[in-house]
Amino acid sequence: MTTNDAAAPAPSPASYSLANVSRRGLFALAGAASALAATPAGARTWGSGFTHSVASGEPQGTSVLLWTRFVADAETVLEWEVSDTTDFARIASAGTVTASASRDWCAKAIANGLEPDRWYYYRFTAPGGTVSDIGRTRTLPEGGVQKFRLAVFSCSNFGFGWFNSYAHAAEANDCDLAVHLGDYIYEYGAGNYPSAAQADPGRDLEPDNEIVTLADYRTRYATYRADPDLRRLHQSLPMIAVWDDHESANDSWTDGAQNHQPDSEGPWDVRKAIAKRVYREWMPVSDEPYAAYDIGDLATIFRLDTRLEGRNEQLDLGTVLEGASDPEAALAALVKFREGDWADPSRQLLGEAQEQWLAEGLAASTARGATWQVLAQQVLMGNLRSPAALAEQAGGSLPDFIRQRMMAAAMASRVGLPLNMDAWDGYPAARERVFKAALEADANLLVLAGDTHNAWAFDLDHAGAKVGVEVGVQGTTSPGFESYLSFVPPADLANALVAENAQLQWADTAQRGYMTVELTPARATTEFRFVEGVRQRSTRLAGTKRVSVGAGARTLDA
Repeated sequence: MTTNDAAAPAPSPASYSLANVSRRGLFALAGAASALAATPAGARTWGSGFTHSVASGEPQGTSVLLWTRFVADAETVLEWEVSDTTDFARIASAGTVTASASRDWCAKAIANGLEPDRWYYYRFTAPGGTVSDIGRTRTLPEGGVQKFRLAVFSCSNFGFGWFNSYAHAAEANDCDLAVHLGDYIYEYGAGNYPSAAQADPGRDLEPDNEIVTLADYRTRYATYRADPDLRRLHQSLPMIAVWDDHESANDSWTDGAQNHQPDSEGPWDVRKAIAKRVYREWMPVSDEPYAAYDIGDLATIFRLDTRLEGRNEQLDLGTVLEGASDPEAALAALVKFREGDWADPSRQLLGEAQEQWLAEGLAASTARGATWQVLAQQVLMGNLRSPAALAEQAGGSLPDFIRQRMMAAAMASRVGLPLNMDAWDGYPAARERVFKAALEADANLLVLAGDTHNAWAFDLDHAGAKVGVEVGVQGTTSPGFESYLSFVPPADLANALVAENAQLQWADTAQRGYMTVELTPARATTEFRFVEGVRQRSTRLAGTKRVSVGAGARTLDA
C-alpha cells in the first residue's frame, strides 16, 4: 500500500489506491489500545473510557452510522465530528450521543448532511477532552458509477485462530465497503467448537461458557471486538452486516434453534431478543431487519434476514429415515418426503413481508436503471447435492455419526434431494419465488452467501431460465470440509462436488480467507483471497481465484 501524508485530502473513490491513508498514519492512532487488544483475552480487562475503538456502517448517499464505546461511572454525553481531513479543520457533520450502561456503554449516531461518494474521517470526544481513535468511512455514490468494490467476510470463530482475513483487507486497502454475511461471533463455550484440541492457545474465549444471558452475549462481543485486526477493519471501512445463526444459536429459525434447549436455557424468545439487542448494541447497524443500499446507477445491495425474521423450522433427513428397515424403505421414505414436506409451497425462509419487500425492491432497482441487484444474505442459494461416492470412500474411517449422515446424504442425492436442509436447498418453494421475482424484474442477480466455511461459484437457474450467479465466501477462521472429510484430498472433493452439481462451476473446500467483489457497468468480478493460515497472525496470502460474470449474461464466464 502506498504511504503518503495521512492528513492529505480524502482520495477520489475512483482511485482505489486510497493513498493518503497509511498504516502509520491512520492505524497508528489506535496505539496503545491496539497493543492491549493483542494480549490474550483471559489476561485482559477492557477498562474505562474508549475501550473498543470506532466503527461505521449503514452508508447511504448523504449519511452514515457511527459507533463507539465509552465506559464511565455514569451516562456520558459524547461529541462526534465528521471531516474530510484527519486534522478536522473542516467539519462536515457534528452532534452528540449518549453512552450509558443500559446499552453496555455502546453509542451510535447518524451523521447526516454529507456529500455522496466521499471518504470521511470521524471521531468522538468525551467531556474533559479525551478523544477516540479516528475512523475512516465513506458515503455511497449517486448518479453514474464506474467502479465499486466490496470486501466480503463470513464465519469468524475466535477460538480457531487469528482474523487474518480482516488484517489483509485493511492492509490491502483496496475496497470501498465491508460486507459481513454473518457468524460474526459464535455462541459455543470453550472446548465445544473448537474442541480443546482444535483451539488456538492464544485465543482464550470469554466467557468460557455457552452464551445465553445478556451479560454473556455482551462479554462475547467485547472479546471479539477487542481483536486488533477486527478493530482495524472497522476503523478503516464502513460495514453492512447481517446476522446468521451463531449470533443467536446454531441452526436458528424463527421459533427455535438446534443449539437451544428451553428446559435448561429458558424460553427461545428471550434468548433471541437478547441476541438481537446485543448485536445491535455492539455492531454499526440499524435496527431494521432488512434494508437496501443504492450504489448510484451501478447496483442495489439488498441486506436480507434468512434466519430469524420469517424462517420455518429446518427439515431433517434423519427424521425422514427413522424406522426405515432396509434401503428400499429408506428410498421410498425419501421420495415421499421430496414430493411432500420438502416441496411444500407454504414454507418460508424470508417470511411473506420480507419476500414482498424484496420483489418490489428488485423491480424498483431495475426500473431506475441499476445494473446489478446484489443479495447480501447468509446461506447458499445454489443447488448442492452430495456425491454418492463420498460415502463409499469413507468406509469405517469416520466416527459413526458422521458416516451415517454421509450415507443419508448419498441416498438423498439419489432421489434429487440436497445436502444441506439449512440452506435455500431446504426451502425450494421460497427460492423459486425469489427467482421468479428476479426474472419478472429483469434483474442481474448477484447473490453473496456465507455460512458453509467453503468457497463456491454457482450459476443459478429457474426451470431452465438463467437467473444470475452466486458466490459463497470461505470462512474467516471456521474450518471447512477439510476438517472432517480428511480422507478425501480437497481437490478431489471439489471436483466431485462440481461433477455432481450442474449449477456449481467451481469450489474450494480447504482454505480460509475472504473475497472481494468488484462491480462495473460491464462486469462483476469476484476474487477469492486465501490466507496462508489462521494459527499465527499474518497478512500473507496463499493464493487467489477469480470468477466473473458479464452484465446481462447471468452466467459465469467459462
